[in-house]
Amino acid sequence: MTYVVTDNCIACKYTDCVSVCPVDCFYEGENMLVIDPDECIDCGVCEPECPADAIRADTEPNMEPWVAFNAKYAALWPVITEAKEPLAEADTLDGLAGKLDTHFSEAPASQAV
Repeated sequence: MTYVVTDNCIACKYTDCVSVCPVDCFYEGENMLVIDPDECIDCGVCEPECPADAIRADTEPNMEPWVAFNAKYAALWPVITEAKEPLAEADTLDGLAGKLDTHFSEAPASQAV
């Protein structure tokens, strides 16, 4: 089993989950996070920490596409190990349906120094 980030993280990007992850398996895109399914140790401590309720166990129905999605972007985006402020529109867009089609960005998090 693994945990994955689903579409409600898109355009919110709360990072409460990152600070509790014991293995640093979260990766940061421009407007969401993903979990590397191969690095996740299935401890589950991240799931209750997500204010957007965007983290799910892969054993839930219809999670296969999200496992593949998380694996794809974990290989492309940089690891995130410390919590940050959520996106400015997080509270407004939390729970909005269809964010994968309307708000998703494939860009990695900014690498600005």
